[in-house]
Amino acid sequence: MQNNTPIFEKKNVLVTGGVGFIGSHLCERLLKEANVICMDDLSNSDISNIQHLLQYPDFEFIKYDVNEKIDLKDFPELDKFKVRFQGIQEIYHMACPTSPKNFENLKIHSLWANSKAMLNTLDLAVDYRAKYVFGSSSVVYGRVDEENKIFAEDHEGVVDHLSPRSCYDEGKRFAETCVETYKQVYGLDAKMARIFTTYGPRMKLRDGLLIPDFILNALDGKDLVIYGDGEITQSLCYVSDMVDGLVRLMGTGPDIAIVNLGLDEPYKMSEVAEKIIQMTNSSSKIVYEAPLVFLTKKGLPDLRRAKENLDWIPLVRLEDGLHRTIEYTLANKENLALRS
Repeated sequence: MQNNTPIFEKKNVLVTGGVGFIGSHLCERLLKEANVICMDDLSNSDISNIQHLLQYPDFEFIKYDVNEKIDLKDFPELDKFKVRFQGIQEIYHMACPTSPKNFENLKIHSLWANSKAMLNTLDLAVDYRAKYVFGSSSVVYGRVDEENKIFAEDHEGVVDHLSPRSCYDEGKRFAETCVETYKQVYGLDAKMARIFTTYGPRMKLRDGLLIPDFILNALDGKDLVIYGDGEITQSLCYVSDMVDGLVRLMGTGPDIAIVNLGLDEPYKMSEVAEKIIQMTNSSSKIVYEAPLVFLTKKGLPDLRRAKENLDWIPLVRLEDGLHRTIEYTLANKENLALRS
């Protein structure tokens, strides 16, 4: 009689950069269905993002730099997940600095995250025959202008590979080349999520990220700073929608390799700032400053592939997402101020 009992009750999933903004929400979501190994060196994130997850037996945090070769057998704390016997079934590689304000100090980290860390995590996927999702970025589409502002996955962007921010922009393109090469050579089921601007609780403060800084300044009655002019727009996807898209992408077959994830309508940042001022009953004013090097004009995603293949669209309204983000910031304001 054939035994159809699986050799393990729950799959083992590794999330690199798992303490970061999107990574921590992804770990939280995956706990519903998997044993979650969260790997992060805490160089650009705060342990408080996953503090509430540490109590769960199906969750394990490992402080480790994924720019170094990864051997899961080196971590006895993973014995409870029977990694030696069961291996890992999925890898989400989300580790990469994305700080607009601290960008100059993180250039080498960005370069490594898009090269060394790619090869290390892809090698791990080969070792365990694990499915793999890479958190890429909309920056691979390159310059945004009137002719190029809505990007489908087959758009071939032009990126200056010698600019002050090419360690990130060209880095993400090279990282995608790594994924595609491992697919071709090793037959990996590896995928790329081209992530457009995402917001929500646990974003870093005082980092040049507009939404959290808007909220904190509005709560303190300080000016809300827009880096650019009143016409600057962004696609804003709430983090729970983004995480849902990533999980759905992991669940697809090998034929689905690259998918845009984001909101396909633009919001003027001046209008978002006004909305936050109203929602917090603030007396703050909006001011404009010169653009930061790491903040570039971004286009909008063509979501046809995500809708057709993942059955995915962003569902959270901006007002609802901002309300949740404001509530989080209010509840954690004192701790956040100490950390920022």
